[in-house]
Amino acid sequence: MTGFARRDGGDEAASWTWEVKSVNGRSLDMRARLPQGYESLDPAVRAAVNAACARGNVQVNLSMKRGDAPLQLQVNEALLQQILDLMADLEKRTKTAPASLDGLLGLRGILEAVEEEESSERQEARLEALQSDLRAVLEALVAMRAAEGARLQELARGHIDEIERLARAARSCAATQPEALRQRLKDLLALLLEENTGVSEDRLAQELAILAGKADVREELDRLAAHVAASRELLAQGGAIGRKLDFLCQEFNREANTLCSKSADVELTRIGLDLKSAIEQLREQVQNIE
Repeated sequence: MTGFARRDGGDEAASWTWEVKSVNGRSLDMRARLPQGYESLDPAVRAAVNAACARGNVQVNLSMKRGDAPLQLQVNEALLQQILDLMADLEKRTKTAPASLDGLLGLRGILEAVEEEESSERQEARLEALQSDLRAVLEALVAMRAAEGARLQELARGHIDEIERLARAARSCAATQPEALRQRLKDLLALLLEENTGVSEDRLAQELAILAGKADVREELDRLAAHVAASRELLAQGGAIGRKLDFLCQEFNREANTLCSKSADVELTRIGLDLKSAIEQLREQVQNIE
């Protein structure tokens, strides 16, 4: 299921932004992009996403910016000592004036701006705030996915209603009625006897009985009705039902294929093809349901 959520946060030393987006997927696939120094959050991110989502491709991004805390200047002692040693050697070999203090400080790399070292308590407080904002942004994502799920549920109900309507039309089709099937087999038996095929009447009766069993689609229609009822129960149940509905779509399709293969009637074949189209439309929506 698709969704997007964003949350900003910060403290006196840093500001941050969580962004979470999800797209459709058959299973849960989570990827996190965390800035340098915050890799320790990865297990917490994965646990939070697993708790919030059961399905979909989820991308979690965290961006950090330094706050307005002042920087401190410090002297690179090692580099300064190298320069002083070099100056002392040059003064022995040449007659030059000694370097001024401001000249030394103006050399690249002598003065460094560094952030004040944070206490472990402040770092832990920031990590807790980051995780709190992560949970909040995931709650917003879940709410957006739930809203989409409600819309998809209505679409799925419509497709299931159409499948039920077509299954009833197939059941009422004259070609599926026992009387019509029996008459067609009687006509076929009379035709075979007239042509004097040399096959005994008992053998013909056995073959026709087998054909009658293969041509009867009432069993497939009964299973379609059962799948319709199961689908509606799942939609009423709610929760993570996407995979179960996906399985039912496979069962729907299997019965529709059998119905078409057994059909010897144009009208029944047309209904079977319409049924397969409705099932495919349901399957496409089911792929988006968690």
